[in-house]
Amino acid sequence: MRIQANGIGFHCRLDGPDGAPWLIFSNSLATDLSMWDDQAIALAKRFRVLRYDQRGHGATDAPAGRYTFDLLIADVLALMDGLAIERAHFCGLSMGASTGMGLAQRHPERFGRVILCDSSLRSTAATAAQWEERIALAQQGGMAALVDATLARWVPSGSSTAGSPTVARLRRMFLATPVNGFVGCAAALADHDFRTGAGGVALPVLLICGEQDSASVAAMTAVRQEMIAGTRYVEIPGGGHISNLDDPVRFTRAVEEFLA
Repeated sequence: MRIQANGIGFHCRLDGPDGAPWLIFSNSLATDLSMWDDQAIALAKRFRVLRYDQRGHGATDAPAGRYTFDLLIADVLALMDGLAIERAHFCGLSMGASTGMGLAQRHPERFGRVILCDSSLRSTAATAAQWEERIALAQQGGMAALVDATLARWVPSGSSTAGSPTVARLRRMFLATPVNGFVGCAAALADHDFRTGAGGVALPVLLICGEQDSASVAAMTAVRQEMIAGTRYVEIPGGGHISNLDDPVRFTRAVEEFLA
């Protein structure tokens, strides 16, 4: 389905029974809502599941320009208002995790439990420079100029997805991402910090990370120590950066147990 929200058209999918608790899934950079297929199938038995292509991704509109997390957060709230969702659980991975942490910090009254996956939750001077390099490459050579290097980071040789059909699936999603959407969201990732306020989040939080996603493991382990007591951390053995695709069964079980 398509929904007009915050000035653009969003591609969304709803699964699960009317009247069930809401659960929103938010995709990573250069993927689309289909990355959550396995989780949606399993969790739609107990939840009303909303998946949406983040701004500039999948079949959602991709306006030109640099986006911010203020904008990506406002997109979620506008979608919730458009669907009359007063309160929801939220699960986001990578870019989606930063979106989720921003929502948890700024709008806790709209959310129940929050699952944040494979993200450092902030940029640094070094990562900002890397994102600007990737923006320039995308503008000059399109998504094909970035796909091999990105997949090497997402799917390290030791990850459970290496050599599997999932890599081809990720490649298709990456190459289908509009350049405008990549550039806009990469600009947001180059300039954000949701680590500083992590200790003030009072919502129940589950952190999930792929074992082979070394940078995110270090960051999320530190985030757990900074957050309130009771924040849970689950590591996906053999998982890379897109950990829900590396081991869908283990990932989904962790989410189910947390939401229960």
